[in-house]
Amino acid sequence: MPLLCQCRVYSDRPTCRTVDRGEPTTVDRKAPEVIVARAKRLPVDPIAEAKRQWLEHGWTDAAPGMTLVTSIMRAQQLLLARVDATLKPFKLTFARYELLTLLSFTRSGRMPMASASLRLQVHPTSVTNTVDRLEASGHVRREPHPDDGRATLITLTESGRALAERATAALNADVFERPGLSRDDTESLVGLIARLRRDAGDFDDPRPAPDPL
Repeated sequence: MPLLCQCRVYSDRPTCRTVDRGEPTTVDRKAPEVIVARAKRLPVDPIAEAKRQWLEHGWTDAAPGMTLVTSIMRAQQLLLARVDATLKPFKLTFARYELLTLLSFTRSGRMPMASASLRLQVHPTSVTNTVDRLEASGHVRREPHPDDGRATLITLTESGRALAERATAALNADVFERPGLSRDDTESLVGLIARLRRDAGDFDDPRPAPDPL
């Protein structure tokens, strides 16, 4: 069905995390193009139309869930397009931005690559690719772990810290401070999605203590 293809988020993980493939991009270049913005608004909501079709076909029990899943997937595309547009002047993908920011939040500005993979919820290979890009730009460097010869530390450089600060200021102003919903609606939606993520095994509640960072 066209709607389901349109709302699909192309990622190598079912949780739709971003993967660093080189130049900043929202959509995998190998996948069919996904429309994330339109010159004109559609006269009808295609997801609402899909729900109507589900109901007409007798899939009553599945219709609400289909609407939820495809709505979240489409909203993710729209928000990621805004994030990508904001990060493009900094020559950052969201994957690279996340890693820089994660390192900037640590006390020492460094962490093992394996820990970064867990924190960012991406495959170790994706972290390796992201580190390769950032290291080539001089924003991070690899260092041997002082206590574990098998582990590698990612260390944030001064240029990486400065870049993370500038990119965060832009994202805060252009996206995070005006996500498109009121503060109350935002908090309610975040709570609902957090429950969905927790019940799917995405994280433990309450948080582990002490903080791993």
